[in-house]
Order: sequence, then C-alpha cells, then structure tokens
Amino acid sequence: MNASPPKRPDYEREMRRAGVRITRPRRVILDILMATEDHPDAMEIFQRASAVDKSISLSTVYRTMKLLEAMGAIHRHAFAGGPSRFEQASGEHHDHLIDLDTGDVIEFRSKRIEELQDEIARELGYEIVHHRLELYGRKRRKRSA
Repeated sequence: MNASPPKRPDYEREMRRAGVRITRPRRVILDILMATEDHPDAMEIFQRASAVDKSISLSTVYRTMKLLEAMGAIHRHAFAGGPSRFEQASGEHHDHLIDLDTGDVIEFRSKRIEELQDEIARELGYEIVHHRLELYGRKRRKRSA
C-alpha cells in the first residue's frame, strides 16, 4: 500500500486570500505550523518561534492562531487538564489518545469505532455531521515476574 504523505497546508496563501497581511513574525509562526507533526500549545509555538526570531511575542502567536482557527485552517483542542493544543485541519479524520502522565497526544484511526458510531446514530435516527473522540489513559506497566 503506497499512501502518499499528507499534503502540507499553505497557511500563508490561505491568509493572503483572506486579506490578512503577512508580517515576518507571522511568517515564522506559519512556517513552524506547516512543519509541525505534533499538537503544540501556544506556549510551545511561541518558544519555537522565538528561537527563530526573538522579537515574536506571545500575543502575536495567540492572534495568529485565532485567525487560522476562524479561517478553518487549524483545529483547537481543549484536552482535559491542559492548555489548548493546535493541529492542522487538513488530512483524514482521526481521533486522539491523550497520555495523562506525559501529555502526549497520539492520533489513531479505527474503522470499528467509526462503524459503531454510525450504527448507534442510525439506530437513534441520526446522521453524524461531526464528532470528536478523545481517550485519556496511562501506559500499562509491565508486570515483573
């Protein structure tokens, strides 16, 4: 099975189309978002951006993320027990498993879960328009003999 890698979003082009001016700090933030494969929070984005350009402020990060979210270019997740995290809106639907000890966010897909959700909605007379599944857990500890 040769699945091509997911296409990286071009946030700068999307923002220009929306009439948003692209400043140097905003371009740095957009470059970081296009390259990221994790689910950073605003502080993590700020730290990555300020490592490139010390003049970038946390408020610029927040404003940029708010713009991108309003445009539908990114998703904001408010996972329980932590700050809001962001991910690219492009790509296939997936669900999340949040490690309660490390804060890691693991993406996964399950055909069985999707089928079960559709079956439940159908039985109740509904069609699913949107859903979000978040699982919270801890890694199982290996038992010693």
